Amino acid sequence: MAPPRTATGVPSTSSEEVPRATAKVDNAYYERELARLQEELVKQQEYIRAEGLRVVVVFEGRDAAGKGGAIQRITEPLNPRAARVVALAAPTERERGQWYFQRYVAHLPARGEMVLFDRSWYNRAGVERVMGFCTDEEYWDFLRSCPEFERMLVRSGITLVKYWFSVSDTEQEKRFQARLKDPTKRWKLSPMDLEARNRWVEFSRAKDAMFAATDIPEAPWWVVEADVKKRARLNVITHLLGQVPYEDLTPAAPPRLPPRPPVHDDYVRPPKESQHLVPDVVPGR
Repeated sequence: MAPPRTATGVPSTSSEEVPRATAKVDNAYYERELARLQEELVKQQEYIRAEGLRVVVVFEGRDAAGKGGAIQRITEPLNPRAARVVALAAPTERERGQWYFQRYVAHLPARGEMVLFDRSWYNRAGVERVMGFCTDEEYWDFLRSCPEFERMLVRSGITLVKYWFSVSDTEQEKRFQARLKDPTKRWKLSPMDLEARNRWVEFSRAKDAMFAATDIPEAPWWVVEADVKKRARLNVITHLLGQVPYEDLTPAAPPRLPPRPPVHDDYVRPPKESQHLVPDVVPGR
């Protein structure tokens, strides 16, 4: 029997059934292409600012799927005043008493801004559902309400782009083990991550149900095959550039710097001994 189709006409299959792009990426090609794409991201941001657009990009996926690394490569060349990353912690007691979408609405973009959600309101369809942090009534109400909430965002003029980073269980385990060996990445392995590791099938079912309910024409899900991080980053940046059409507003010539004014002879810098200097610990030649 053929798999059911989503609202966008894409067959609904679990991520484990999708053929995976596992070919490694040449480092020189990756660095060259990433630099080119990041330059285009800067052009896109300037167009978003100039035209007063509002853009929301949602990043979801399993733990260690590579969402954070992709977000970092997208935002590192951008002006942080107009491109914000939202990564919310667990809701407070007060937030748990709010309308579910309320704390996310507070982070939506103003004119000329792009907001990237490192996990989003879809927590309710994933970790909250699987871990039992919400009731059945809250879960089913979310699946009914979410499409209408997103349609409302789109009607208001927001461009909403949703990415699901798909990673195989084998690759996820490999990344978990690598995090254990790296002192700078152990913080990424929370008790919640370890528990989720034991519930692979439950998360697969929750993801499939989420797609079936929320893969709508106004805001479809885009699946990023993420077993190879560098490939996933290049693919998702290229796709994002196509989701928000833009024009190159870069001036034909860079601005010219006027000559520096002459140094005033009556100014004397204070001696270094009067300042608290950061010690130079780097060995020299």
